[in-house]
Amino acid sequence: MADIVDAKTRSRMMAGIRGKDTTPEVRLRKALHSAGFRFRLHSAKLPGRPDIVLTRFHAAVFVHGCFWHRHEGCRNASVPKSNAAFWAEKFAKNAERDAMNLTGLKELGWRVAIAWECAIRRRGAADVAAELADWLISGGAEIEIG
Repeated sequence: MADIVDAKTRSRMMAGIRGKDTTPEVRLRKALHSAGFRFRLHSAKLPGRPDIVLTRFHAAVFVHGCFWHRHEGCRNASVPKSNAAFWAEKFAKNAERDAMNLTGLKELGWRVAIAWECAIRRRGAADVAAELADWLISGGAEIEIG
């Protein structure tokens, strides 16, 4: 199926997609804050600039978009049919960068959590925040909420 907009419009639309302060990220931050957790945002000192950094717990949280970070088994992780080679390369680079950032954080002794946007949307930010809270307090090494 052909794209319903021209290439210039599609380019403008894709350029407008934010990397920070996305709706799922803001909802999760509000829920964590309401639960009493205090954190920093997008720390440039850490690999991958985690979305939420809880220094007290030595933990970093990434809020991943299912499309861009290829959430396995998620219906939101569809692959565009046009320009398939471009998208395959883009997704591969994203996955490689995610793995490097995760490894870098672990090597520095940080605990890492990944919260997928579909989980925040489906279960609600408060439920995901509660699961993160349990993980933070328990001292677990790594968690993926999706």
